[in-house]
Amino acid sequence: MIHTEIAIVGGGPAGLAAAIKAARLGAGVVLIDRNDYLGGQLIKQTHRFFGSKQQRASERGIDIARELSDEVMANEKIVIMAEATALGYYEDGVLAVEQQGKITTIKPQRLIVATGGAEKSLLFPNNDLPGVYGAGAVQTLVNVFGVKPGNRVLMVGAGNIGVIVSYQLLQAGVEVAGIIEAGPKIGAYWVHAAKVVRAGVPIFTRHTIKCAHGEREVTGATIVQLDDNWQQIPGTERLIDADVICLSVGLTPLTEILWQAGCKMTFVPELGGNVPLRSEGLETSVPGIYVAGDVAGIEEASAAMMEGALAGLNSASSLGYTGPDLNEDRANVLEQLEALRSGHVGEKIRKGLAQAAL
Repeated sequence: MIHTEIAIVGGGPAGLAAAIKAARLGAGVVLIDRNDYLGGQLIKQTHRFFGSKQQRASERGIDIARELSDEVMANEKIVIMAEATALGYYEDGVLAVEQQGKITTIKPQRLIVATGGAEKSLLFPNNDLPGVYGAGAVQTLVNVFGVKPGNRVLMVGAGNIGVIVSYQLLQAGVEVAGIIEAGPKIGAYWVHAAKVVRAGVPIFTRHTIKCAHGEREVTGATIVQLDDNWQQIPGTERLIDADVICLSVGLTPLTEILWQAGCKMTFVPELGGNVPLRSEGLETSVPGIYVAGDVAGIEEASAAMMEGALAGLNSASSLGYTGPDLNEDRANVLEQLEALRSGHVGEKIRKGLAQAAL
């Protein structure tokens, strides 16, 4: 059995930030990730971030992933377990991890769960045809492996991810037949949407996919307009020729470990589904277990990094580690999170967080 002060499950933006902050204070960390690389979703993100300099404004996700990963790998206080899957958390506080066919047990004094989120799907006839992808899968093919998923894509969902992936597909030489959005307006920032509109991609609001066409693979789709009650309007069907249907319909937190650990959970639609109750310092109802990133509620990567930093600081300080700038650092992170969630854009997140407060 491995004994460590802090175990972190998830090596994405939240997990990396947590590891860095905790290790800087002097805590020993074991960082666990199922991939053979660190950075999580950041390695797929070629667009520039918004916000302040501390929120990585003007930096691309791929560059942020490299910077954070390099710092983690250079820190002797951090042990990295890559290609390792956390299988379960047991009543005696032991974490079971599978790595290369072997099971390792880890006994941490503190646990930070930063497992991220999983893509949601959408029900429609023929949604199991080859050629129906989640947006994350398309990003992996294009931005990680350099593989075109197809030649002509219909994007379902006009949030930031759907619009950004559409633009990345255009950059890769893939035609985007259109973007459909069930809501009355798009959810993406206009700076992203403007790029695809200028490229000639139509965006259909108040539309959904009625069915996919094809026998052995996708050959097209029928889209249909929705009324104010979200019901399909007969006679408004439109056939779209496409060999790929890309679903960008949201994420849901990956909370299995938290359920196993006995954390109090609550369903909050504004945060993507079931999430743990947590304190302002991101400690759950189970003492010593912290959360950060999309597992605590679906937000942007900037917020995930800030939450990771906060969880890292608080978990390490709860073990007695401190420093001359600890309180200032913690206050700064909270200030950055408040700024990210301010205004009209953050209204939904603020409402969700109020429901998840411990």
